[in-house]
Amino acid sequence: MFLKTYGTSKPTRYTFSEVKKMARRFKEKVGQGGYGSVYKGKLPNGVPVAVKMLENSTAEGGEFINEVATIGRIHHANIVQLLGFCSEGTRQALIYEFMPNESLERYIFSNGSNAYHQLLVPNKMLDVSLGIARGMEYLHQGCNQRIIHFDIKPHNILLDYNFNPKISDFGLAKLCARDQSIVTLTAARGTLGYIAPELYSRNFGGISYKSDVYSFGMLVLEMVSGRRNSDPSVGSQNDVYLPEWIYQKIVTGQDLVLTLDMAEEEKEKVRQLAIVALWCIQWNPKNRPSMTKVVNMLTGRLQNLEIPPKPFVSSENQQMA
Repeated sequence: MFLKTYGTSKPTRYTFSEVKKMARRFKEKVGQGGYGSVYKGKLPNGVPVAVKMLENSTAEGGEFINEVATIGRIHHANIVQLLGFCSEGTRQALIYEFMPNESLERYIFSNGSNAYHQLLVPNKMLDVSLGIARGMEYLHQGCNQRIIHFDIKPHNILLDYNFNPKISDFGLAKLCARDQSIVTLTAARGTLGYIAPELYSRNFGGISYKSDVYSFGMLVLEMVSGRRNSDPSVGSQNDVYLPEWIYQKIVTGQDLVLTLDMAEEEKEKVRQLAIVALWCIQWNPKNRPSMTKVVNMLTGRLQNLEIPPKPFVSSENQQMA
C-alpha cells in the first residue's frame, strides 16, 4: 500500500534486474552494516551510486519503508540523497549518491594516520561539525515534519569528494509533528555510547529531538579527542569515561589534542568545539541546546563560550547511577 501511494513521486523505483545491472552483479563491495551490504554501482547515465542490499528484510521491512519515506523527499547539502529503491518480495535495495571518502569513523579512529591529520585539523573539524549540525537542524526544524534520526554517530556520517559531511542511515528515524515535543518509543534505539540517558530512563526527561543533540555531542567529543567514547557502564577501571576526561582537561586548561602541533589559536578552536559538545551531552535534555543554537555557536566563531555544568555522573557514583 505504501509503495502504491509513494510510487509516483521521487525517488525512482527500480526492478531487481536493473539493480543487479547497476551494481555490476554486486562485484565491488564497499561496506557492511547490521542491515546488509553496500556495493558500488553506476546509474545508466554514469552517475556513481552506492547500492545498499538489505538482508533479513522481513525483520527490517519497517526500517526499509522508514528510510524511503523519511529521506526520499529530503534535499539538503548535508544529508545523503536517496536516488532510488527496489522492493521485489524479499529483495530490497536502497540506492544512494556515492560517497567516495567513506565514513567519518574511519578518520577519527585511524590512529594518527595521514587521513586523520588531513581531515581533523581544527578548521576542518569545525567545518565537519557545522555541516552535521546544519543537516540535523534541517531534520529537526526545516522539514514539514520533524525527523529525529536516533542513530547519529561517526559511522553514519559519510564524506563526499570535498570531505563535506552528509548524514546517512535513516532506518531508525522517527517522523513527528513539529510542535510535538515528546516522542513515545517502546524501546531504546540507537548505538551504545551515543544514546541519550532519557532513552534508558524516563527519570532524565522525555525523549525528543534533544536525544539527537546528545548523540551529536558525543560524536564531536570523539572527533576532538580522537578517542572512542567508551560507555560508562562498560568502562574498565583505568579507562576514564571520555566526557569526564575531556571535561577535566577543559576545566584545568590542558590541551586536548596531543598528536598535532598546533598554534594557540587552533588549540582554542578545539577547546571551544569541545565546550559546545559538552553542552550537547547534558544529562537533562532541557539543558541541551537546539541544533539551531549549536549552528549559531559554531558560526559565531565560538568566542567566549561559557563552560557548562558537569554533564555526567562522575565515576565514583556510576555504580549507583
